[in-house]
Amino acid sequence: MRIKKIPQRMCVGCKEMKGKKSLIRVVRTPDETVIIDATGKKAGRGAYICPNEQCLQSAIKSKGLEKSLKIKISPEIYEILKEQLPKE
Repeated sequence: MRIKKIPQRMCVGCKEMKGKKSLIRVVRTPDETVIIDATGKKAGRGAYICPNEQCLQSAIKSKGLEKSLKIKISPEIYEILKEQLPKE
């Protein structure tokens, strides 16, 4: 029996490769809005981040999300992302 390959993605905060299902996908849609993609299938340029506050803070500090999505992200969007992170 063949072992199914698990897709790997890199977190823009901690720069670690992890399973795609364990990360949160942030998407820049074709109409230039930034949203969290819960399904992982929405159209647009995506970036992945671990579901914790430390990775989000390091992504903000290094501008990792902005570089990955190739768009300037406003502080309001970062606040929305913080609110939508799962609580530990």
